[in-house]
Amino acid sequence: MLKTVLACSAAGMLVLGGTSAYLTDREEAVNEFVVGKVDIELTEPNWKPEDNKEIVPTQEIKKDPKITNTGINSAFVYLEIAIPKANVICANPDGSRIPAANTELFTFTPNENWTLLGTSDSETQKVYTYAFDQIVEAGDSTNTLFDEVTFANVIEGQLETRQLNIPVHAYAIQSLNTGGDSTDVPAQAKEAYQKYLKQNA
Repeated sequence: MLKTVLACSAAGMLVLGGTSAYLTDREEAVNEFVVGKVDIELTEPNWKPEDNKEIVPTQEIKKDPKITNTGINSAFVYLEIAIPKANVICANPDGSRIPAANTELFTFTPNENWTLLGTSDSETQKVYTYAFDQIVEAGDSTNTLFDEVTFANVIEGQLETRQLNIPVHAYAIQSLNTGGDSTDVPAQAKEAYQKYLKQNA
């Protein structure tokens, strides 16, 4: 019996030795991932504050906001414009008076390629939010949302020396995986913006 056990042990050692002697190889793949970056620049090339320190009713003022994608990812981009309001008496083009009302003090005409997403209204301002109709690739720019604003035809004596501001805010959201299933870019931009609002509630 002892000889049989030893023989079995020896046979086992031979089998084990044979298994560990197989030719083997091993390779490793290392994948590098760089986290993206969404970055934008808001510019108004023709806005010259020094030329608009004293404005008069119906004056057209050069103001032309646009966005440049300075990041490394494509993005949906948006512009938010806050138009100041005041309770004032204005005049019609023929000179007749319009009764006092809470009035937007500036008007503008949006250019092509911009879609109005919505507005919000308060006693002091009306805010317009626009989305650009195209995905903006890295290094590319939008066209201007508008090229000028026009001051309301406010009857004199109501706003003298008052400082008026038109704040402009620009936003960008990565276009990848944020726009939903639509093939329409404006619809995608709207979907991404709704997600942005929920995320930043």
